[in-house]
Amino acid sequence: MLATAESCTGGWVAQAVTSVAGSSDWFERGYVTYSNAAKRADLGVSAATLRRHGAVSEATARAMARGALRRSGAGARLGRALISLAITGIAGPGGGAPGKPVGTVCFAWAQGRRIRSETRRFRGGRSRVRRQSVIHALRGVLKWL
Repeated sequence: MLATAESCTGGWVAQAVTSVAGSSDWFERGYVTYSNAAKRADLGVSAATLRRHGAVSEATARAMARGALRRSGAGARLGRALISLAITGIAGPGGGAPGKPVGTVCFAWAQGRRIRSETRRFRGGRSRVRRQSVIHALRGVLKWL
């Protein structure tokens, strides 16, 4: 079972996976947590993590992935392993800063107590950054499996 926690992609991963017939057999749910308040309320990301590392950070992506696992316990109830993925980044055209330019996207994948995260920098406009983020996140799930 897969759960998603998306910020800069705005639900695009969930849209991509649910466009596949039969995805209800393996897609549990998706969270779109665009604001910091939503990350805190829906996924349990701590204010301290957001303050210390920022919304665009591997620490926040990991917290989002863990939150999606915790809040999507239905996978365990169904007797299936639940994997989560999280994406948070700066798609542009604005919002970049020194050290975190436009195109910076942080990812995390989690299952049980295992978690992996990474940061990528994608080139191009907003749509291209978001598209590359979706592809990278889904490839990460396949790699995990």
